[in-house]
Amino acid sequence: MNEQSTQQALTTRQEFGGASATFAVQETAATAIAAQAKAMVEARYVMALQRPRNWDQVRQDLMKECRRPTFANNKSAYYRKPIGNGVEGLGIRFVEVALRCMKNVLVETTMIFEDDRKELHRVSVTDLESNLTYPLDVRVSKTVERSRPMDDGSYISVRTNSYNRPVYTVLATEDDLLNKRAAQISKAIRTLGLRIIPGDMQDEAEEIIKAVRLDEAARDPDAERKKIADAFAGIGVRASDLTEYLGHSLDTCSPAELVNLRGLYGAIRDGEATWKSVMENKDSQPAAEGGESRQQPQACSKETFDKNAEGWKKALKAGRSVNDLIAFIQTKHNLTNDQRMEIASWANDGAQQ
Repeated sequence: MNEQSTQQALTTRQEFGGASATFAVQETAATAIAAQAKAMVEARYVMALQRPRNWDQVRQDLMKECRRPTFANNKSAYYRKPIGNGVEGLGIRFVEVALRCMKNVLVETTMIFEDDRKELHRVSVTDLESNLTYPLDVRVSKTVERSRPMDDGSYISVRTNSYNRPVYTVLATEDDLLNKRAAQISKAIRTLGLRIIPGDMQDEAEEIIKAVRLDEAARDPDAERKKIADAFAGIGVRASDLTEYLGHSLDTCSPAELVNLRGLYGAIRDGEATWKSVMENKDSQPAAEGGESRQQPQACSKETFDKNAEGWKKALKAGRSVNDLIAFIQTKHNLTNDQRMEIASWANDGAQQ
């Protein structure tokens, strides 16, 4: 029995001067997975070298997509957040379409840490042609805030909101966690993808999307007004609330105001803002007829950033989310992409400790 096992475990190779016997290496599952991963990486880079992108064709394909009304009016293609006079930008749907038009771009998401309270995902976007990779670690908390404890009366913590009502932090359900994970990863892909997409294409696409939205609103303002009112009703915002926000009735909206409302709807629908924050931001702006123009936030210098860094880190440790903190900071300072990434890394550092 032992002799038979030994013979099966040995391989014999005839060489000059005699034969050599070596033990056969048993292939494990880990070895097979590693070989598969290596083959996939090599295949991607080989295809990128054999079929390089044509930037003129990329631009034509991307601008063609942006001119489609259904795409331009998508709430996730171009968003508007109620911060100051309004913060606008290209959204995740635009980034997805742009990366598809560019080709030879790899987007990867891997969970690198998990415990009872949080998950840590590493999101990376790689341009296979230039071998340029931008990574970002995303922290997903496994808790949510609710107006009441769980059915069994348990909760993790409680705080009082601005209405002097208790807000309870409870464990997230599977559906809550799925939505939070998808939203956080999508935001990371949007941020990283915009760093790979050429800036001139972003600017041109932004102008086309805004022009298409304005043209749609100007062509049939009544139909657009009804669509927007119905959309807001679906998220609990009544027509009277929109009238209060605008300062006049909906039937007198200009095309530009309709475009602004559509952008606000997208921000609220994606969880980037709430109607309460929209109204609070409006109330914080000085009246236009007063002749006093609101001072625009200045660029956040390195000295200002370093000076306030410790206080911002404490806010994150106290439980404030990265998105809320960045939105608050940008009411006073315009952050660069690198500064936003550094603030996001503070939350990741805290999660790993």
